[in-house]
Amino acid sequence: MEQGIPERSQIPKKDQWDLSALFSSPEQWEEEYKKLDEYISKSASYQGTLGLSARALRSCLDFLNEAGLLYERLHAYAFLTYTEDAGSSEHQARVGKISQAGARLSAALSFVEPEILSIPEQQMEQMLKDPLLEPFRIKLHKILVFRPHTLSEDQERILALQSDTVDTPSNAFEALTNVDIDFGSVETDEGDKPLSQSTLSSFLLDTRRDVRKRAYHQFYQAFDQHKHTLSALYIGSVKQDAYQAQVRGFSSSRAKALFPDQVDESVYDTLIDTVKDGLDELHRYYKLKTQAGGLDEVRHYDVYIPFRSDVSTHYTFEQAVDTVCEALYPLGEEYTETLKDGLLGGWVDRYENRGKRSGAFSAGTYAGDPYILMNYKEHVLRDVFTLAHEGGHSMHSWYSTRFNPFQHYSYTIFEAEVASTFNEQLLASYLLKQADSPAMQAYIIGKQLDDIAATLYRQVMFADFEHQIHRLYESGTPLTTELLRRTYRSLLDEYLQPVALEEVSDLEGLRIPHFYRAYYVYKYATGISAAIDLSRKVMEGGGEERDEYLAFLKSGGSKFPMESLKEAGVDMSSPEPVRRAIAEFSRLLDRMESLLAD
Repeated sequence: MEQGIPERSQIPKKDQWDLSALFSSPEQWEEEYKKLDEYISKSASYQGTLGLSARALRSCLDFLNEAGLLYERLHAYAFLTYTEDAGSSEHQARVGKISQAGARLSAALSFVEPEILSIPEQQMEQMLKDPLLEPFRIKLHKILVFRPHTLSEDQERILALQSDTVDTPSNAFEALTNVDIDFGSVETDEGDKPLSQSTLSSFLLDTRRDVRKRAYHQFYQAFDQHKHTLSALYIGSVKQDAYQAQVRGFSSSRAKALFPDQVDESVYDTLIDTVKDGLDELHRYYKLKTQAGGLDEVRHYDVYIPFRSDVSTHYTFEQAVDTVCEALYPLGEEYTETLKDGLLGGWVDRYENRGKRSGAFSAGTYAGDPYILMNYKEHVLRDVFTLAHEGGHSMHSWYSTRFNPFQHYSYTIFEAEVASTFNEQLLASYLLKQADSPAMQAYIIGKQLDDIAATLYRQVMFADFEHQIHRLYESGTPLTTELLRRTYRSLLDEYLQPVALEEVSDLEGLRIPHFYRAYYVYKYATGISAAIDLSRKVMEGGGEERDEYLAFLKSGGSKFPMESLKEAGVDMSSPEPVRRAIAEFSRLLDRMESLLAD
């Protein structure tokens, strides 16, 4: 048994989340689970009826809500209990059962959207005029926008039959990099420590340069030995993206990927162009890293070291909650009191135990509380920021469930990162005002700089790369290992200009899991840009700005994301929010330069 890590049974109940809002016990979960088979059996009775009348369609949509609510509760409970102790055979069995049931339910209901889309357009227009369908107008609209890209019934069936193969490149990548490749161990003063795809980041944060260098080269040496297999997997994923786009009548892989959120492709181009206009500030950031670290130059394995790592803090969990809620006072009493009651009253699973999932997340559901998993450490200030971040997600879910029906309460990833990063912005501003030493100021400002560099600049570089690769393939250029590396290397040279690169640095382009979800990473960059912009409006404004932001949280999935953000006061089709994020980055660099000069 690892020293100092308690068993789940040793964690006080007050420090665990309270899942009773979902189910009072595992036995109740089992009883409710049996009802899923009834829904699966009954689903066939609706097939072939959806175009008969508005009443028939409404009946099926109500049925979907009932089945969806039950499945969401069952799945959330199974998932959350599994994350609190993945070593429990009971938890493993429960997750396995709900996963299999979910597949059966999905298969049983797979006829619904194609059948809705097969209803003739004029007939659907008449049906939508019936008041019976008013509560589902938004859901139906989000389905119907796919009409131009829906194929015949036989063609859709063929695509559905091969759907299991779509994730093969991603699954093979995960198996290769997380299981098959042996990265070995890295020698440190504390003994040998295992190196892996997930632990590399910890090594690159180490204050000892020799440890960073050793881990970096050892990691990429292993990648170099498998570079052609890794390239083949990514190229296979790109080809799959292009195939899916072509058969559904989209002009490109990017057009298909952005379509569900109704984001115009110009938004993507504007984001990249605007960030490239601000690369001088990123280059200044890396030069400051050189100065802060006392280095002769920053090499690729040095870019993640913090500006300050010698700051000592201590926040009990209760003190962290108080600090976060005090920082969020611009959002009003309802927000802060609700969040405080939740964080202290059963939303959070607070501390590490054996078998518990690492990191942190927020998991909101319509029927339960917006739960938060933490592995909170009292001497790690970053964990206070993590609590604010996950609290932002949870309050987004809290507002969304209270102001929307089940059928459109769920918001998109495009919107989700705004609410979490927004809270971090308010917390950083609050802590800076409270900071009692230049060292603490440098730590907080350094964290903000690192976050913007990682979430805005780095994600845009990733977005730039995957678009270049998809565009090359779609224009008829054969993709090769050498082309992938050369393209990524040119972007490293452009974005990380002051950084001394290694011969293997471009292999980084083969290790990013998000590349297997094409055109996804840009959402992190838009999210932090919108969050910085909106947080400044709320902190510098008044009740109107706060209410506009809260209206965004309340909108849930009732609008497409660009629309909901625009109503909150930020237009992501314009370059201005990104320019203002870069201006904030520049302002923080000025402050860091001043602190380093003292």
